Amino acid sequence: MATATKKKSTVTGRFTKETYIKWYKEMLLMRKFEEKCGQLYIQQKFGGFCHLYIGQEAVLSGMMEAIAPTDKVITAYRDHAHPLVMGSDPKKVMAELYGKATGLSKGKGGSMHMFDKERNLFGGHGIVGAQIPMGAGIAFADMYRGEKHVTVCFFGDGAARQGALHETFNMAMTWKIPCIFVVENNQYAMGTSIERTSNVTDLSKLGLSYDMPSETVDGMSPEAVTEAFDRAVARGRNGDGPTLLNIETYRYKGHSMSDPQKYRTKEEVLEYQEKDPIEHVLRVIRESKWMTEKDIEAVEEEVKQVVQESVEFAENSPLPEKEEIYKDVYSHDDYPYIMD
Repeated sequence: MATATKKKSTVTGRFTKETYIKWYKEMLLMRKFEEKCGQLYIQQKFGGFCHLYIGQEAVLSGMMEAIAPTDKVITAYRDHAHPLVMGSDPKKVMAELYGKATGLSKGKGGSMHMFDKERNLFGGHGIVGAQIPMGAGIAFADMYRGEKHVTVCFFGDGAARQGALHETFNMAMTWKIPCIFVVENNQYAMGTSIERTSNVTDLSKLGLSYDMPSETVDGMSPEAVTEAFDRAVARGRNGDGPTLLNIETYRYKGHSMSDPQKYRTKEEVLEYQEKDPIEHVLRVIRESKWMTEKDIEAVEEEVKQVVQESVEFAENSPLPEKEEIYKDVYSHDDYPYIMD
């Protein structure tokens, strides 16, 4: 997890031995956790929708190098990896998928609604684009209190077509709200390519009408993502307002587990898999001789164990009591008769 102060490193430069090893460990955890989720969903261990993050891991690993623990994050429903990289207990993430009482949202949110107040993760939102104005609101609250935090608001290229985006961008620039708007541009909405949704396919241009600083970023490169976030975070903390990052990435799996993926070719998927961020990081580690093959195998085994323990925890956790349906819905002060 990123910290406000940088640890001393044995290698000079922005990206060090420690950085690459950290990236490898956290991206591998995201990948293996999601692969297991896909297997469990097919086995009908949990229901509802299930949107996997496989292929997009560099976006979150890059972000974590640039933000501080006091910064806020809000995202859409492809949200299992966000709590993992932010330091949430993988057991609680898996338990939430199972709808168990020990889950991050007490089993009430499931796959699409991961929250972790202690780590400033504000969801996990199932309504397409709903988190865009909410992210700006969270950032505005920090600004109103005079706190030098930034909020990272993730949404997909499909949600970028929502009207609320334009209203939010207008207010964010007018009031210089410290929000980093991030399009996790994996090239498709549910199954529609960006070329079929708008004449404007360079989504960084969405900020032009508002004079919002914007850029397109290689989302398969954790280095490029980190550098882009560095600039955006500095702008927000300095009171210069929001930034739009069009981070071009790719999901190897379908939009959700029910997606047959007939709208793209196997060759297209393979093209992106050849730029896999985990393989890239591992290649740097090997070429730099920062880890032996035995070290790498140990990390793989450790991640495998973490994922397995998460499954066992979820399997053995209790379902919520029926009384829980009335809790966490309304404020007791406003609606005491509902809670009594």
